[in-house]
Amino acid sequence: MKLTFRWYGPDDPVTLGQIRQIPIEGIVSALHHIPSGMPWPETDVAQLREIIEAAGLRLEAVESIPVHEEVKWGGPERETYIDAFIRSVEAVGAVGVTVVCYNFMPVFDWLRTDLEMPLDDGSTALCFEDGVLERMDFSDGTGQLPGWAEAYSGEELAELRDRYAGLTDDALWENLAYFLERVVPAAEAAGVRLAIHPDDPPWAVAGFPRIITSGNALRRVTQIVDSPANGVTLCTGSLGANPVEGAALPETIRGLAGRIYFVHARNVRVTGERSFHETAHPFGDLDLPAVIKALVDVGFDGPVRPDHGRMIWGEEGRPGYGLYDRALGAAYLRGLIDAQRMDHQGRK
Repeated sequence: MKLTFRWYGPDDPVTLGQIRQIPIEGIVSALHHIPSGMPWPETDVAQLREIIEAAGLRLEAVESIPVHEEVKWGGPERETYIDAFIRSVEAVGAVGVTVVCYNFMPVFDWLRTDLEMPLDDGSTALCFEDGVLERMDFSDGTGQLPGWAEAYSGEELAELRDRYAGLTDDALWENLAYFLERVVPAAEAAGVRLAIHPDDPPWAVAGFPRIITSGNALRRVTQIVDSPANGVTLCTGSLGANPVEGAALPETIRGLAGRIYFVHARNVRVTGERSFHETAHPFGDLDLPAVIKALVDVGFDGPVRPDHGRMIWGEEGRPGYGLYDRALGAAYLRGLIDAQRMDHQGRK
């Protein structure tokens, strides 16, 4: 297992020099300046890798290459955007990076209804409450919606609603299959393993469908195109927002053995129906020691990163992606990984 850390590029308030002081082995990053649907130039990917290597680190995975909405709803221009995605994958493979995370969430990426929920210990954390989302008025766009979703005007969001109107889960699965049947062979030829990220949160939001919402859904993805280039990102917090899926994480890992290529490790506290907030890595409803044990048991050797930390000690910056709590999370994960490795070796 390679312990990694997400870095948002030169504009990230967390610097590579700071990250270098954490006990990690690599960086996860992306070309955030390239608009969705545009192919990534190989020169830009190479420059990103060089910047990271100059800091004494290694680019272990790309997170994420966006999938354009035209592909998700199955529009007439989807071939153009699928071709652009393939060209981006080829650029990543050409510079020696072998893992690409992506998602198939319509319109919104991961989202929360509060980025600064106060916790009892004085820190703040990311929070989602379905009732709060239902009361939001999107007539003026999505500017009020916390999260890293692209900002849409009221007119743009109305157009997107029209595009997705009547799109069933089965139709969204068909569009995902169409996408995978074209990009997986190209990824395999480029030496890249695709790793789909589960939807976060794992249910329909704001009237838009979501389908990658469970361990069974992740297994279904791997069966659409049965190739070693077609795998998954295991995100404990995304799946764990559903208590049933959270309890089943070790079983899910064992059922996906050999097809998990990337792991996001974080903890959550479920507070009600479709409501949760994030916590420090050791504290929450999810059994992260059992998750790491299952990963060691199935021989997972890919990148894992601490996901979505709290904001602690007065730090200001990108909510969920500050330095301090994610560094604590990395140290916690390092201890779990080392302990499980030693136990696994002792059982051989």
